[in-house]
Amino acid sequence: MFGNRQRYNARAAVKGSDDYPHICGEVTFRQTRRGVLVTAEIHGLPCDSGSGIFGFHIHDGACCTGNEADAFADAGGHYNPAEKPHPYHAGDLPPLFGNNGYAYMSFLTERFTVSEIAGKVVIIHSRPDDFTSQPAGNAGTKIACGKIV
Repeated sequence: MFGNRQRYNARAAVKGSDDYPHICGEVTFRQTRRGVLVTAEIHGLPCDSGSGIFGFHIHDGACCTGNEADAFADAGGHYNPAEKPHPYHAGDLPPLFGNNGYAYMSFLTERFTVSEIAGKVVIIHSRPDDFTSQPAGNAGTKIACGKIV
């Protein structure tokens, strides 16, 4: 079954909002026989965020635009095709742990395939996801975004 899956690869170039211009990095997605290997390498995360832990999600939107109140309002809500409660959305990802403004993480997930998320966006939030609050984990402001291509 897994051996017949077509392999897709995608990436998102992540950039911070105007309030967080130093955030930049890349998130890559590699389809494997056992799921999607997601790897994130992010620089310029704020060191004064309190915990140094940042919410990290795939959102349903197709662009990283917004308005004065929300720099990435057009990112939409969490990617959640099965309409599950938080934190069981397909787009709920493990948090990023900042280390003097830098974060690196790699994990394997079966919640989506690369072809399902292509064209959507990845969002980094200002606070850690509480894994409880509905619908999105009370993770705070969207501080960085990247389109998955």
